[in-house]
Amino acid sequence: MSRVSTLGPKGNEWTYDKDAKIYNLTRGSSPSAFTLCTTKGPADTSITLAPSLSALVVVDMQNFFLHPSCNDHPTGLVAVERTLELIRKCREIDVKIIWLNWGLSEKDLETMPAAAERSFDRSLLTTSPDNSKQARNGFGSDMGEGRGRLLMEGSWNAAIYGALHDITHASDIFCSKNRISGFWHGKTPLAKELDSGGFRTLFFAGVNTDQCVLGTLADAYYRGYDCIMVEDCCATGTPGGQEVTVSNTSGIYGFVVDSNSVIKGTLGTEVQK
Repeated sequence: MSRVSTLGPKGNEWTYDKDAKIYNLTRGSSPSAFTLCTTKGPADTSITLAPSLSALVVVDMQNFFLHPSCNDHPTGLVAVERTLELIRKCREIDVKIIWLNWGLSEKDLETMPAAAERSFDRSLLTTSPDNSKQARNGFGSDMGEGRGRLLMEGSWNAAIYGALHDITHASDIFCSKNRISGFWHGKTPLAKELDSGGFRTLFFAGVNTDQCVLGTLADAYYRGYDCIMVEDCCATGTPGGQEVTVSNTSGIYGFVVDSNSVIKGTLGTEVQK
């Protein structure tokens, strides 16, 4: 009696081997397959995916969120170090790297909804302007000290942070976003790139776990993508935010792994059925 279950529509299905505890996400369309272990959820579970259908989406690892002159984010800086290792492994197995960052235009400023604007304009809630390095005086405001206008495309504060910037490659995909989610409608730069590239399986790294990472990951899940959060390559300063997001991702949105499980994963020459 078969112990393999099929999930999803024909041509875009997963299989699950109940004896081996392996989810197969390859869709039978790749000459190679990469297998790695999950770190949350049922014990001893593995995922097999097709590198040619996969991408790592690195969310908001920008100077504004990570550089000490803009924010204090110690857990984010730890996640950067793990993400560097993750990217090296992804390049080795030919998983595409996608950099998804805030990068606003003048038109974005004119059309930004009030709710989105409020979340980046803390000065509205104070009796006097906040002149600290963590000041949020609104999208497009001049941060001073050469940091540029807040999260505007091309500004220093919106640039990819430090060593991550140094390992970017011309073959990478660079997408700007203008909301918490990089996937909030069907014609965002990220949506267009994923459609044109034929990607189906998405790894997620970045900051903040419970905000822009979750927003983008959840929208990807709603659209039917395979979602894999790399938990030690994500970080947030929100108390309890990391734990709740990781738990919900494992239980609802997809799978959770860590950078070591990716690094220790195995690449095969044939797709596992």
